[in-house]
Parts: sequence; C-alpha cells; structure tokens
Amino acid sequence: MAEHNESGRKAEELAANWLIEKGYELLAKNYRHGYAEIDLIFTYKKLLVFVEVKYRSGTGFGFAEEFVDYTKRKLILKAADQFIYENNWDLDIRFDIVGVYRNKSGDINFKHFEDAFY
Repeated sequence: MAEHNESGRKAEELAANWLIEKGYELLAKNYRHGYAEIDLIFTYKKLLVFVEVKYRSGTGFGFAEEFVDYTKRKLILKAADQFIYENNWDLDIRFDIVGVYRNKSGDINFKHFEDAFY
C-alpha cells in the first residue's frame, strides 16, 4: 500500500477514536457505493453524521477542508443517499470534515468542521 494511503487509513482510525471519545457511535468505516466512498459514518444525538477525514502533515499545501471539492461532495452525497435508503433512516443528517494534522514535533491535532457542506 502506498505511504499516502497508509497515512490516510491511520488518520481515519485516529479520527474515529477521537470522535468516539466525544460521544459519537460508529456505524461504518469506508462505506462504498459505486465510485463513492464515505470515510466514517456515526450517529450522534439523533443525527446521522457522514465524516470525510483529511490528513495533513502540515498546512503548507492548504487546510483539510479545502480538499473536499465539489466533485468529492457530490460523491459523498450519492453514497449517503444510498446508506440512508439501505438503513431506512428518517431523522436528520449532517456532513462533517475532520482534519487530522501532524505538527513538526509529531503531535496529532484535530480540527472538526461540523455541518461542513450539504
């Protein structure tokens, strides 16, 4: 597996654990529908939360939220629609982005963008 793929998977695991510690309940990881994928799916306070995780080893090339473009959002929405249908979900939903950042000393920090798009 390429190094960036491994970093992305590790970031997803770190983000999932971080959100679980905040009270989120994990339903699915790497949910796929066609070409679309959702990194993490949670429930939180009667919400179904779809989470896109972005890893950055610094901010020199931009922040995590800047890398979820129109095309990526469209794919996430398509997969979310399918997940909602499959699970007969009829309550509110939310789309979040979690940025996972490694600073120069190797420490991991998180930035959570709730209701980032729709």
